[in-house]
Amino acid sequence: MKKLAFLINLVLILLNCSTMNAQTSPGRYANVNGLKLYYEVHGKGTPLVLLHGGGSTIESTYGRILPLLAKHHQVIAIELQAHGHTADIDRPLSFEQDADDVAELLKQLHIARADIMGFSNGATTAMQVAIRNPQLVNKLVLVAALTKRAAMPAGFFDGFEHATLNHMPKPLQDAFLKANNDPKALLASFNRDVSRMKAFSDIPDETVRKIQAPALFMAGDKDGIPAAHALELSQLLPNGQLVILPGIHGELLGEICAYQKGSTQPAITAQLVETFLQQQPK
Repeated sequence: MKKLAFLINLVLILLNCSTMNAQTSPGRYANVNGLKLYYEVHGKGTPLVLLHGGGSTIESTYGRILPLLAKHHQVIAIELQAHGHTADIDRPLSFEQDADDVAELLKQLHIARADIMGFSNGATTAMQVAIRNPQLVNKLVLVAALTKRAAMPAGFFDGFEHATLNHMPKPLQDAFLKANNDPKALLASFNRDVSRMKAFSDIPDETVRKIQAPALFMAGDKDGIPAAHALELSQLLPNGQLVILPGIHGELLGEICAYQKGSTQPAITAQLVETFLQQQPK
């Protein structure tokens, strides 16, 4: 009997530990618009949504800066359709659809307003959230945002016509497979992103001007998306601000393809973002 009691207690302890791990794990799923959307919650404070770049995951875009942001915020980091833990489904992939998925998740989490930070494709999605659901957005942090084809160097979009998975940086491939170890899912994600960029259409200036939320535009001085475009966007918005830091695309975040060992840029960026988010309206 004593042995049986011991075994029962052992099972209960293991079950309790399993439950605790499930409760403390940052990874969660929500059913939004027919999609099983993966997201993580880190830290406490005012809500801050993080949206990754194309071909990326939460970790590959924000792995080095997320812990710094979570010191002051409840960070809600999302992996969008066909990226990382979030599987692809049979529906169009667009910045508008991604934005609607973000909006639906916030509604399900009972978050009336949030700050939203996006990198590259994620920045374009963040702008679409502000355009389509302005009531949900407190402030925007837009790193390497793109709204018009003409902003990119000549031939940029032509490059997508013959793009193959071999053109995808190895660190991004590895990060994807760490989140989802299915090579077919990686290829599907790559093809989805390529198709979206081939079909990229401008967000008209008059639409951008309607964004009333204060917005901080950030870019590197050698960014893949020209810093001049960030300047242009910051001047379009009634409450736009601009920061240009030295570095290539994503370096200011410590993004996986751009991170320089020992770099202080993620810490500097986190402080600049926090200062902006704490600013009171004048």
